[in-house]
Amino acid sequence: MDNLREIFQIMTRRFGLLDKNCCTAGGMDISLIQSHILYEIDRQHNPSIQQLADTLSVDITTFSRQVQTLVKMELVKKTPLPEDRRVIILTLTAQGKYIATVIDGQMNDYLKEVLSHMSEFEQEMVVRSIKLLNDSMAKSKVCCTPLG
Repeated sequence: MDNLREIFQIMTRRFGLLDKNCCTAGGMDISLIQSHILYEIDRQHNPSIQQLADTLSVDITTFSRQVQTLVKMELVKKTPLPEDRRVIILTLTAQGKYIATVIDGQMNDYLKEVLSHMSEFEQEMVVRSIKLLNDSMAKSKVCCTPLG
């Protein structure tokens, strides 16, 4: 079998996952983790800070700093839950929704362009394989945590 790590290293670089900023939208530079946070806030209904940190497998300290940056950028709003003020709910501001929508469009256009170099059969095979890999990673005991 080919060198799996090398294959994933190359894919990571080509996706730009090592870049400091993954995208620019509305004149703002957005980091990869910030784009993931915006996407998940948009996708989930009023998630708490802890729920989102768990979804993204990011430690709460790092996550809170990123959320605070997005609040300062006026993209995210933090609101205490009325029934339990210790729980903080995250929502997108109008500007945050706009930025999330722009980034989503950019990513979908990018992926469509990448897949356009393949036949329809190859595209389906790649998408099916990625779903299979995601499912396997979800079952793995070592996925998403450093080995050590």
